Amino acid sequence: MIADTVRSLLTLADGENRLRVLVVDDGSNDRTSTVLKAVDDDRMMVLRRDPPEARQGKGAALNAAYRLIRDLAREEGTADETVVGVVDADGRVSRNLLTEVDRYLADGTSGAVQCRVRIRNRHKLLGLLQDIEFGCVADAAQTVRDTVGTVALGGNGQFVKLSVLMAFGNDPWSSCLVEDTELGLRLHRAGVRVRYVRRAVVTQQAVVDIRRLVRQRARWAQGNLQCARHLPGLLASRHISALGLVDLLHYLIVPWFVPLFTLLALLFLGIAIQVGLGGTALFPIASGTADAASAWLTWLGALLLPGTVWGITHRLRSRDEPLWRCVATSMTYPVFLVLGSLAGCRGVVRHVGGRADWMKTERLAEPAVVEGRRAS
Repeated sequence: MIADTVRSLLTLADGENRLRVLVVDDGSNDRTSTVLKAVDDDRMMVLRRDPPEARQGKGAALNAAYRLIRDLAREEGTADETVVGVVDADGRVSRNLLTEVDRYLADGTSGAVQCRVRIRNRHKLLGLLQDIEFGCVADAAQTVRDTVGTVALGGNGQFVKLSVLMAFGNDPWSSCLVEDTELGLRLHRAGVRVRYVRRAVVTQQAVVDIRRLVRQRARWAQGNLQCARHLPGLLASRHISALGLVDLLHYLIVPWFVPLFTLLALLFLGIAIQVGLGGTALFPIASGTADAASAWLTWLGALLLPGTVWGITHRLRSRDEPLWRCVATSMTYPVFLVLGSLAGCRGVVRHVGGRADWMKTERLAEPAVVEGRRAS
C-alpha cells in the first residue's frame, strides 16, 4: 500500500516544481522498510523513528517530519517557497493535485489548502456510504466553509506553507486525537486563510468493518471534544467572521450533546414504531386522527429522505456510480448515522473519563497498482 502511495506522489513532479516525498516510518513492525527499498527514486526520503520516540501519535510523527523539512529548506534557502503536504499511507492523488494546490497558494492570500477526499473501495456498502459522506456531504460543507473562511483541515490531502508552520515553533501539530482539525483551528485563530480545493482529489480507503468504524469515529468525536479548548481563542479572534464563528462553534459544541440527541432520536423512533403498529403515541398523528399506515409512511419518508437526496446528488455530481446503487445505498444512511451517534457517545464517555489511548486504524491490503491500473 505505502509503495503505491509513494509512486502516485512521485508521478506528480514536472519541470515547474521540486517535489520530494518524505515517508515517516513511525516504528512500524511490518514490511514497510522492505517495501520502500523497492522504490528506486532519489526524490524519496525515509524518516525512521524508533521507540520510545515512535508511536506517540500522528501529531508527533508529523512534527518530526516537519522539523526535518524545515532544516533542509533552511540549508537550501527555500523555506519561503516550500509547501508541506500530508498524504496518509492509503492515499492516492489525482494527477492535477500540485497544479491545483499551487493555483490556490500562489496568490499570496492563502496559507493552506485542503483537497477533496473520495473513497476508493466504494464497491462495498460501507465504502460507498463513506464516499457519499466525504465526496458529497463533506464536500458541500467545505465549499460553504470556503466562502465563510472556516475550511477544516483533514488528515489526507492537507497542504500548508512551510513559512506558516514555522510561525508555530517546533510542534505545529499537537497530540490532539484530531491533530489536523486542531491545526486548522489554530490557523483560523491566527488569521491564516485556508482554502478548499474541489478539483484536486485524494482517494483513501474506507473502514468497512463496523467495529473498527465505530472505534475510528469515536476517536474523531473525542478529538473534537478536545478542540473545545480553542473556544475562548476563537471567540476573541478578530480574524473570524460572524458566520464563520457560528460554523466553528457548531462543530465544537454539538459533539457534547450527542448522547442527548441520541436519546431523543431513539424516543422518536419508538414513537414511529408505535404509530406504525397502531398504538397510542404522544403526538396527534398517532391519536387516531390519521391512518396508521399513512403515519408510518410519513415517518419512514422523513427518515429516508435526507439520505436519498444525498445519494442522488452524489450520483449527479460524481457520475462514477450507478444511480440505482447510490439510491439503494442511501437508504441505509440512517443506520450509518446511528453508528455515528454510538461512536459520539463513546467518545464523550472516554473524554469525560480521561482516556485518550487509541489503537491505529488498520487498513486492508490492496492489489498493486501498475501504471495507474490495478494489477490482476
